[in-house]
Amino acid sequence: MAGSVASALRAAVPGLVATETSDAADTSRLATQAVQCGDDVIAVLGGDGTVHLAAQAVAGTATALAVLPSGSGNDLAAALGLPTDAVAAAEHVAGMLRSGRRRRIDVGRIVGAACFSTVLCTGFDASVNARANAMRWPAGPRRYELAVLAELAALAPRPVRVQVGGRAVELEAILVAVGNGPCYGGGLRICPDATLTDGLLDVIAIAAVSRRRLLRVFPSVRAGAHVHEPEVTVLRGDTVRIDGDPGWPVYADGEPQGTLPVTVHCEPGALAVVA
Repeated sequence: MAGSVASALRAAVPGLVATETSDAADTSRLATQAVQCGDDVIAVLGGDGTVHLAAQAVAGTATALAVLPSGSGNDLAAALGLPTDAVAAAEHVAGMLRSGRRRRIDVGRIVGAACFSTVLCTGFDASVNARANAMRWPAGPRRYELAVLAELAALAPRPVRVQVGGRAVELEAILVAVGNGPCYGGGLRICPDATLTDGLLDVIAIAAVSRRRLLRVFPSVRAGAHVHEPEVTVLRGDTVRIDGDPGWPVYADGEPQGTLPVTVHCEPGALAVVA
C-alpha cells in the first residue's frame, strides 16, 4: 500500500521523499527534522497515533500535515472529510497540493505536555483505550468494541471535578471526554457537536451508571445520541480542568498522557492541514 500511496502523491510532488519509520521515536524525530528544514508538507501514512506524533512537531509552524489513513481509528481523517482508503486519500491530497489549498484547524493543548487533534479522555474510555492499544486482534473499530466489553468488569465510578470557564461541575463519573473533534475509537461520536475550527473544546461527562445501563447508553455513542441521556453532562469552553483520582489514566488521540489532574486549552488554528 505504501508504494501506491507514494505513487499517487508523486503525481503532484515529483520530488517526494518517502521514508518508512521504525518506531514512534523515529516518527517524532523525522517529523521534527522536516519542520526544522522548512519542509512545506509532511504526509503521514498511519492511524491517529502516528498522526499525533507528527502533529507535535507541526502544530504552531508553517509546515502543513497531510493525513493518509491506514490505522485502526483514523478519526482525524474522518473529521477532515478524507476518503477512508489510503490511496484514495492520497489522490485527494495530491489534488489539494496541486491547487495549493490548505486550511487551519484547532488543537487541544495539555498544559506542560502534548497537543491533540481529536479527543482527550479519562476514566472508563481511557482504560478501554489502553486495552485496545494492547490488543493485536481484531483490526479496526471492532477492537475498541471488544475492549469496552472487557473493561466493563472493572467499571468503577470515581469523584471528579470538571471546570470549564467559570462553571464547575462535581460528580461521580465513569468517564470524561474533551473533544477538539467529534470522534474517537474508530467513529464513536463521543463529542458529536465538536468541530475542528470553532476555537472551543466540547466536554462530555457521564455520571455513575450500572453496567447494564452503560451497555444501553454506550452503543448510542456511535450515532452521538448519548448527549440526550440524563446521565450525560455537556459543557463547552476554551479551557478545561479535570481533577479527580490520580490513578485515573488520561489518553489523547489514543496515546497515554499520564493521569489526573489535567488542564487543557484550545489553540485555535494551530495546525495547518492539506484536506
